[in-house]
Amino acid sequence: MLRRWIAALLVMTFLPGALLRAEAAAPAGDTAAASDTAAADGTASAAPADPRVEAFRAKLRALHWVSGPATVDATANSKLALPAGYVFLGPADTKKFNELNENLGTDKEVMFAPDDLHWSAFLTFDDEGYVKDDEKIDAPALLKALQENTEAANEERKRRGWGELHVVGWSQEPKYNAQTKRLEWATRLRSANGEGVNYFTKILGRRGVTTVVLAAAPEDLADASATLNTTLEGYSFNAGHTYAEWIPGDKVAEYGLAGLIIGGGAAAAAKAGLLKGLWKFIVAAFAAGWKLIVVAAVAVAGFVRRLLGRKERGT
Repeated sequence: MLRRWIAALLVMTFLPGALLRAEAAAPAGDTAAASDTAAADGTASAAPADPRVEAFRAKLRALHWVSGPATVDATANSKLALPAGYVFLGPADTKKFNELNENLGTDKEVMFAPDDLHWSAFLTFDDEGYVKDDEKIDAPALLKALQENTEAANEERKRRGWGELHVVGWSQEPKYNAQTKRLEWATRLRSANGEGVNYFTKILGRRGVTTVVLAAAPEDLADASATLNTTLEGYSFNAGHTYAEWIPGDKVAEYGLAGLIIGGGAAAAAKAGLLKGLWKFIVAAFAAGWKLIVVAAVAVAGFVRRLLGRKERGT
């Protein structure tokens, strides 16, 4: 009952775009989740589910979920040991998942998450070269740049008929770990439906950087980020692609740690004065980094877990 009460509050706070907004008016009993539970138990549903919620679930059901434990290709040059209790989507299905949640994405992004989807992490690799990690980070200046770039990216969101996103501030200021070669920070995002947190991890490699974006509710950030970091202990670049294996003559990125925070290649282009005429491309690429998907997960709380359970039983 407590989980359903929490789910109801989050649904009323976050709902993902137009698809599930009517669910915000649902009573605290969370009839959609209850009907799904009843279906899994073979009992009659207490109330008819919203057809839009059912349509959303049908699209989720059609995705090709990989259930842990399993070792998956996270990128072309890395692997992830997916633990039990987690799920994974490849690039094509991750793109569909993003679209379902009104998020921009790329063709090379993958997603993994706990099988109740109470948070989701998106992973992609950019092969723009070896990033030198000797740069100091000016957090206030970077926050201003992020806010300005996000407002520009809202033009692409509006063109698609989606709601605007705004960067409220840091939830965690940027921090670099020289031992693990990871740069981490977290931003608070606001939309018309509420607030969420994006927690970013940049993992430096020999030929580029893996970006991991964690989308979670603000109150879940501490637990979700700790769980994510534990899961990422199972992430590794393939032999020959680690940061320590860089050799003179390898490609070096045109930006440092600060550039990773404000958009990587976009930051390099801006520095070189190359943005004129390319702003639409840059805006779309930048906007693809933001994820506000917590509600979709909560609205189908436990759905993927039960779906996978039924598949494993052959039903």
